Amino acid sequence: MNRKHLPLHPLAAALALTLTAPAHAGIAADAGDPHREAIRLDALIVTATPLQQSVEDLARPAEVLAGEALDAHKSNSLGETLSRLTGVQSSAFGPGVGRPVIRGLDGARVQVLANGLPALDASTVSADHANSIEPFLADQIEVLKGPATLLYGSGAIGGAVNVVDGRIPQRVPDTDSGLSGRAELRGNTVSDERTGMLRLDGGGGNFAFNASLLSRETDDFRIPVPAEAGHHFDDGHGHGERLENSAIRTKAASFGASLIGERGFIGASYSFFDTLYGVPGHAHGHDDDHDDHDHDHDHHDEHEEDVRIDLRQKRVDVRGALYQPFAGHESLSFRLARNDYEHVELEDDEIGTVFANKGTEGRIEAVHAELGGWRGAYGLQYGRRDFSAEGEEAFVPPSLSRDLGLFLLEERDFGAFKLELGGRLDRVKIDAEDEPTAKFDTASFSLAGKWRAGEDLHVLFGLDRAERAPTAEELYSDGPHLATRSFEIGDEDLDTEVANRIELGLHWHHGRFDAKASAYHTRFSDFIYLADTGEEEDHLPVRQWTQADARFNGIEAEATVRLAENAQGTWDLRLFGDAVRGRLRDGGGDLPRIPAARLGADLRWELGGWRASLGAVRHARQDRVADFEDASAGYTLVDAHLAYHWDVGNVGWEVFLDGTNLTDREARPHTSLLKDLAPLPGRAIAFGIRALF
Repeated sequence: MNRKHLPLHPLAAALALTLTAPAHAGIAADAGDPHREAIRLDALIVTATPLQQSVEDLARPAEVLAGEALDAHKSNSLGETLSRLTGVQSSAFGPGVGRPVIRGLDGARVQVLANGLPALDASTVSADHANSIEPFLADQIEVLKGPATLLYGSGAIGGAVNVVDGRIPQRVPDTDSGLSGRAELRGNTVSDERTGMLRLDGGGGNFAFNASLLSRETDDFRIPVPAEAGHHFDDGHGHGERLENSAIRTKAASFGASLIGERGFIGASYSFFDTLYGVPGHAHGHDDDHDDHDHDHDHHDEHEEDVRIDLRQKRVDVRGALYQPFAGHESLSFRLARNDYEHVELEDDEIGTVFANKGTEGRIEAVHAELGGWRGAYGLQYGRRDFSAEGEEAFVPPSLSRDLGLFLLEERDFGAFKLELGGRLDRVKIDAEDEPTAKFDTASFSLAGKWRAGEDLHVLFGLDRAERAPTAEELYSDGPHLATRSFEIGDEDLDTEVANRIELGLHWHHGRFDAKASAYHTRFSDFIYLADTGEEEDHLPVRQWTQADARFNGIEAEATVRLAENAQGTWDLRLFGDAVRGRLRDGGGDLPRIPAARLGADLRWELGGWRASLGAVRHARQDRVADFEDASAGYTLVDAHLAYHWDVGNVGWEVFLDGTNLTDREARPHTSLLKDLAPLPGRAIAFGIRALF
């Protein structure tokens, strides 16, 4: 099928505001430094929070993936890239789709952001819809665990993921040449991947620009077992077969420019994301009228049509900041994004369904100066989403959603104790075609504290009350939804969902040892979920969006110890694990697709320009399942990484080998709707070269 890719057009100068001062540009400037060192935790600035704090300073649970760790774990999808962080897994709907699952929650409960504003794609509508964000272009990826509703509204009741890529520069490069960047070429044996990327950061005087390009092509990836669970290879000759319809082709690019002065900056960017990916196991069947006696199964002959998704997004971002704007304030900022998103579901190259989303998101934030010992920020956020779907899978009517939110965050130190308070009010309005208008008012409040019990020990606690408004999909669905293989029915009478969370965490760091752990309990009132009714419609099980009280209990822990530091190198051992259980209250049973518990270990080594690691993660069997849901077997994934860095003049070079699933095990994540039809890839060796200048 011939395709015309979107041309890349630079934008003329435009106005923008942001909170981040040049001195707080995070680690983006280090991404192209060939002499960069391991990034310290206290140097990682979480840009998703208005007060621009480091990970160490936050009283709320958060993690940042950056630097060499990000390079080692970058993948085709955002969820897979983050899957080695505690409390985070991937939905794994084929290689083209992997949305983050945070503490057992995903979809409309996890907000995915690009530089602090929503991605504005259609990923929450269906499990086979991808996030329109390219992890390979990221400087750092920030994960806010637990409710992030204070910052980003009801769509972040389960957490938020912010991808920072520096497409709108916030400071002028300080290199002698005025130009820095990175380039990478890589391949992968499991899918015959060919990926190339280039990023440039440049400028001089009070002008700075950023440009990035990425191209990726893969074939169907190899799997160690037959695609369908329970089947076996004949005589062992099938090992290494490929998962049909799992190929990907992606193009992404952006250009941004800023004018930067002593009292602020102003900038804009244009970006596009264009991907064509197959959805394995997601085929539409057409029954013939005769029996097929040549097959072992007693059913009608079906012609299966491969389903692929052709996704295109164009986006304009405008952003900037003014420092010391008026008395009593440190900064005033705004961010604005306009998005034009469309994806076409192709059935054997014929158009089946077209999904479109035109969205606008704006955000104004002000950070006030210290007042009575309190430092804080307040702001206003507005979002507009014009969604439509036309075709065979148009199970949701066209809708116009609008959200207006007002928020306030405050913090204060009381000696060894730090207190954070916050609140947010939102008004959500949804107008759907031929449906009554839905209006919701939500209110969220949070209290978090950090007690520095000693130089080496910090104790954290959090209390949250967060509310989420139902989405158009949950309210108005009515029709066959082939991604979930069900006939979905919405409920116009759904009420707001309320989550009350309590969390206790510890962080101990002493000498060569660093450890942290947390335990949390979240009690949901009117939790919205898709319940199986036991009935059938159009040969599909009928599932109804409904509400019931639920609770989530979970634990997370990780520890790192420096085993040795001598002439033979530096050796570090990391141990980690997490577990979560989600179930309906009052004996209602377990909730579907809750991640299995995990235990993992990584052994890391560095010497001169060399670095290497060997790790394994054990995913337990998941047999605490919902009604009509099958249990998932446990599995162990082994990975290894090797890289060598050297400098030639002002350019740093790296060659690398990254191996995943080295023991070629069958792996079917319980979080995936395709677990019985599409296992994870088999043994994979990624290899390539990077240049950093």
